[in-house]
Amino acid sequence: MPDYPFLKGHGTENDFVLLPDHDGSVHGDLSPDEMAQRVRALCDRRAGIGGDGVLRVVREDGGWFMDYRNSDGSVSEMCGNGIRVFARHLVDEGLVDGSAPIPVGTRDGLKTLTVDGDLITADMGTPRVLGETTVAVPGHAWVARHVDMGNPHAVAFVDSLDDAGHLLDPPEHDPATYPEGVNVEFVVRRGDRHVAMRVHERGSGETRSCGTGACAAMVAAAVADGLGPGSAYRVDVPGGTLTVTWTEDDRVLLTGPAVIVARGTTSL
Repeated sequence: MPDYPFLKGHGTENDFVLLPDHDGSVHGDLSPDEMAQRVRALCDRRAGIGGDGVLRVVREDGGWFMDYRNSDGSVSEMCGNGIRVFARHLVDEGLVDGSAPIPVGTRDGLKTLTVDGDLITADMGTPRVLGETTVAVPGHAWVARHVDMGNPHAVAFVDSLDDAGHLLDPPEHDPATYPEGVNVEFVVRRGDRHVAMRVHERGSGETRSCGTGACAAMVAAAVADGLGPGSAYRVDVPGGTLTVTWTEDDRVLLTGPAVIVARGTTSL
């Protein structure tokens, strides 16, 4: 197998392998099973490069498309931390003008990002606040808020983040509500418009951060606090801090750092 280029980056320690494949010639001919196998090999933290997922960088209709896959090789609609790392790569390589809004295509539609020094803001679109559901881990069960951020989330408010346990296995959830699995956020309050969370991401396990999860946690907290559009929260994750703003025109903006830490070639 010939070597191909890769980069490694992270947003609040939610880490990704990036595959520059602008014309689709490097990975575009792989079957879905072959691509899933390649993603698993790249994300393996002992035998590979290591990552929570893979961001394939491809051109589409004159712009850029983020082909995102979880570390188990499964396809995902959207990744909030990943798209900021994706935008950082485009700016660093001079592929886009970082002083202007950056449109990026995803499976959840077109997203727009803006760069302000070390921080990047992603417009994550309009949230859908749905009904209540339940989630459980050994020894604990909670009512959770179902929030759709282009991908599904179940947000549970807990007394302590330790209550979530080791999160090696997916929390129990209603398969009828989430037939393709769900991202589960465990959230505690730290102060006024300030929460902290842990997350189990479907297809990746517990991660140090989840951008769409932080958005879902903020929306659920704002609804529980009797707020809504026109509010902003600080969301602490194990890998750092994110700011989530729910704008007056019903858009959710995710702001945080994104860095590229390594580059090279591999034959994995």
